[in-house]
Order: sequence, then structure tokens, then C-alpha cells
Amino acid sequence: MDLLKAMTVFVRVVETGSLTAAADACNLSPTMVGNHLQALEARLGTRLIHRTTRRQQISAFGQAYYDRCIEILGLVDDAERSALDHLGTPRGLLRITAPVIFSNECLVPSLEDYCARYPEVQLDIVATDALSELMENGFEAAIRIGKPGDADLVARPLQPYRLVLCASSAYLGANGAPETPEDLRSHQCLTYAYPPRSELRTVEPEWVLSGPDGQVSVPVGGRLRIDNSDALRRAVLAGMGIAMLPSILVDADIKAGHLVEVLPDHAPPVRPVSLLYLRDRQMSPKLRSFIEFVVERFGIDSDRQG
Repeated sequence: MDLLKAMTVFVRVVETGSLTAAADACNLSPTMVGNHLQALEARLGTRLIHRTTRRQQISAFGQAYYDRCIEILGLVDDAERSALDHLGTPRGLLRITAPVIFSNECLVPSLEDYCARYPEVQLDIVATDALSELMENGFEAAIRIGKPGDADLVARPLQPYRLVLCASSAYLGANGAPETPEDLRSHQCLTYAYPPRSELRTVEPEWVLSGPDGQVSVPVGGRLRIDNSDALRRAVLAGMGIAMLPSILVDADIKAGHLVEVLPDHAPPVRPVSLLYLRDRQMSPKLRSFIEFVVERFGIDSDRQG
């Protein structure tokens, strides 16, 4: 019996609450999970988990053994990390999450340079606007738009996220161009649906603009609300209305004349962007390499490339 493997399986059974869920977490069959658990109980000569067809309950000894397993497996993991740190070469799988537009327009186009620099690192990039917990979802770092709110995470500032109001010439020709922010109330304003945990999510959409007379907040509404910026851009290109979109997504459209900037004297807010990662006394070389690359490429003092 592989004792460390059996300990790992036992820990997953306790943490997930069932043999089936533990099997998924360990990439094993439920039968193999059961075999590991039975072998461990036979080795120890006592029950770790009382199981019935409907539920499972950890025994008193099982709880104490679980705590020791966590400690032992943590020490093994620390030893492996120390060995990798000693080797100093970034290698292994690195799981990262970033917003869809930042991933598409900035991060992914730059990854060829990163992979050429660190050929032994494999990247698992999850491009999503959903706000996932790093530890719970197995991410080692995240790029987030908005104020970093978790004190347990290190936040490295990146270049801010700029927005622009825009519409197609066809829409403006048919409906007229707004001359003041208040004019937006009578227009089709297509809005972005922020994820549930976002600080920018509101019941009723409103756009905040800064102009010659200061800041103004305008309630807006229209026939479309969507949680994907590129889809929103396509709706604007199709003449469906006015939208507030990331400048990195529409700058080329505006330059080519496909879209027109609306209310150019009234700027949408600039939003902070941060690279977040867990505080770790022994940061792995692969994570350190990614942090250094992102800050070099997209940090406050860098010229955004890609």
C-alpha cells in the first residue's frame, strides 16, 4: 500500500463528504477510493469513517488521524517545494484566472514570449469574468479588475482599465448623438451584466461620467444587457445602441471609423487592475516567473504590449 496516497485519499474523503466526490477529486474510481480507505483502516486496526448507504461519519480516531494526515502531507508538500526552489527552474502546471477581455486582448497575445522564456511551465488559463476564490478553485494567481478586497492576497497594481462610450455611425445617424450625459436617458444604452460578487453590480444600471462640470451619474437602460464585452461590442457595431466598453477592445474600431466615441468630453471612470496571489513564504519558481513577467509587461511603469 502507498501510505501517502492512502492518506491523501482519506483526506479527500473527509473534505468532500463522500467516496464518489473524493474519487473525482483524486481522479480515481470510487472502488479504488474504497480500497485505499479499507487498506488504511486495516493497517491501523480501527475504523476511520463509519459508512452507511445514506451517509458517512468520521470516527473520533478518524478525526485525530485526519489532523495528523494534514500535517504530514503539508510537510511532504513543503519538502517538495523546497526541492523545486533549490533547483530554481520554473516548471510544472500553473493555473491562472483572468477577465475575458484582458485574457483575449492582453494576456494571451503575450504568452508566446512567456512560454519561450520558461519552456518548462504549462499554463492553465481560465478566462472568465466570474470572481473565483483562488484557493478553493486551485488558482495560484488571478488578474482582477476593481479594488482588491481580500487582505489575505498580495495585490500588484497593473495598468488601469479604461472605458469609452461608443456607438455606430448608423445608430447615431438614426437617433442623433447625445450632447449631454442626461441625453443618454432617451437612448438605447446597452449595458454589461457584472458578475454577482462584483463591486460594480447594481440593480438598476447607471453610468458615471466625469466632465467639465464634475462627476455625474446617469441611470441608463436599453434592449440588451449581457455578461460578455465582445458580444456587447458586436451589438454596438450592429447599430443596436450606445455602450460603455473597454478601450482595449474598441480603440481599433474607433480608429477605423466603425465606431464613434460618444460624449468625448465626459470620461467614464478608470478602474484599477491587479495581479493577485496568495501570500506564501516559499513561492514556487513558476509563480514567481509569471508574476515578474506580468508586472514587466502590464505593470504601471510598463508600456502595454501585445
